[in-house]
Amino acid sequence: MKRENFKRNIVITGGAGFIGSHVVRLFVTSYPEYRIINLDKLTYAGNLQNLTDIEDRPNYTFVKGDVCDVELLTQLFEEYDVDGVIHLAAESHVDRSINDPFTFAETNVMGTLVLLQVARQQWLSAPRAEGSPKPLFYHVSTDEVYGSLEFDDTLFTEETRYDPHSPYSASKAAADHFVRVYHDTYGLPVVISNCSNNYGPYQFPEKLIPLFIHNIRERKPLPVYGKGENVRDWLYVEDHARAIDLLFHRGKIGETYNIGGFNEWKNIDLIKTMIKVADRMLGNPEGTSLELITYVTDRPGHDLRYAIDATKIQRELGWEPSLQFEEGIEKTIRWYLDNSEWLENVTSGDYLVRNRLA
Repeated sequence: MKRENFKRNIVITGGAGFIGSHVVRLFVTSYPEYRIINLDKLTYAGNLQNLTDIEDRPNYTFVKGDVCDVELLTQLFEEYDVDGVIHLAAESHVDRSINDPFTFAETNVMGTLVLLQVARQQWLSAPRAEGSPKPLFYHVSTDEVYGSLEFDDTLFTEETRYDPHSPYSASKAAADHFVRVYHDTYGLPVVISNCSNNYGPYQFPEKLIPLFIHNIRERKPLPVYGKGENVRDWLYVEDHARAIDLLFHRGKIGETYNIGGFNEWKNIDLIKTMIKVADRMLGNPEGTSLELITYVTDRPGHDLRYAIDATKIQRELGWEPSLQFEEGIEKTIRWYLDNSEWLENVTSGDYLVRNRLA
């Protein structure tokens, strides 16, 4: 076992992805006494260029692998004496799930189940050494499992009934249920969080905000589903990473926590705000890119509104978002414009060359 002098050995799955890379960076830099093992399959959404600034840190280890691989996971847990899991690895794009639901079921449901089973076998099959860290399986989920809200004052709480409307949200809902089952049936120590839409640096540009920043810069169409009236609650990714850090260390075993930005926007209003900021930063006359908005047929099962009630984590642990959307979108657009090489590498597919060599 490679515990060496590390206080904890934590596997972060999907750590080369958008949210995962921010969580990996935060843990590697904040806890030099922890070994952070980044397990990522490096599918299209994983990008090792997201982590070049910390890849040489002595407490960082990258492992290329699939969460569905029982043998690999067992070897990883035994080799590093893993005592913590932060599970972010998932297929996450709704449009892709509509076209390929089986891949989402395989990764999001079976991958979670395999990881749970390996953790159970490693942590509960024999007493852990005295003084060793208490193990924890932290599962990162989404507000989409709750379904859709009307245009009123209601919010998703931790008690909201699950009502998924897409293959993606159904797969995440199933994964959440398996995590709870492993706690209730086997006593596996777990924490679950369900978060709202994230935005910020390193997001794969199939998602709305980075896609539209790229298209505004390139003078390409901005495709808006329906009339753009769907509402989402937006959370800056670094605030989400801080919440994950807090819940990993102080969350109550067996509990679920909602993480949201207290920050609802209609899609069309968000897009017009982005256009205003991007045009200013690009030196365009105000409103130049409004003509790029193109309304397209709404996607099947498109939920009307998501809105998170994050008062539980705020009340119990003191977490709250550090950025309002206007400030966060300024930082985000500036990052993508200043890191055009990263964006070009992703949109062109050049980043996959490095992934293949990993």
